[in-house]
Amino acid sequence: MRVVIQRVSQASVSIDGKVKSSINQGFMILLGVGNNDGPEDIQWLVRKIVALRIFDDADGVMNLSIKDIDGEILVVSQFTLMASCKKGNRPSWLNAAPHSISIPLYEQFCKELSAALGKPVGTGEFGAMMDVSLVNNGPTTICLDTKNKE
Repeated sequence: MRVVIQRVSQASVSIDGKVKSSINQGFMILLGVGNNDGPEDIQWLVRKIVALRIFDDADGVMNLSIKDIDGEILVVSQFTLMASCKKGNRPSWLNAAPHSISIPLYEQFCKELSAALGKPVGTGEFGAMMDVSLVNNGPTTICLDTKNKE
């Protein structure tokens, strides 16, 4: 699994011009699910995400976690994170898991992240054409890949 985590002051996802989910201060997370991903990837990501200390403390040092600031999370599925651009100029999507694998893992990721955060997380709609809006605070953007554990 790959995620792009953006520290935001606000974010929302809209489908057909209607806001599906919106958050204030917290994380906007784009999630890509690969062919070889499973429950162990979810567990590692959830632990890492809720513990990331990338919010400023009183001294302006990135020292606080999402839980420390009582932040919110919005998760949007994005298979394009699994793109391979090794050959040519048109990305290959062969590394992206099919819907039969990715939908249950996406749903489980959101469920476990919500449990770890202690509140519901906002979501997009799997497979839908979505418009994502956000104000990236910092800007601060972190990328994590469960296969590289970084």
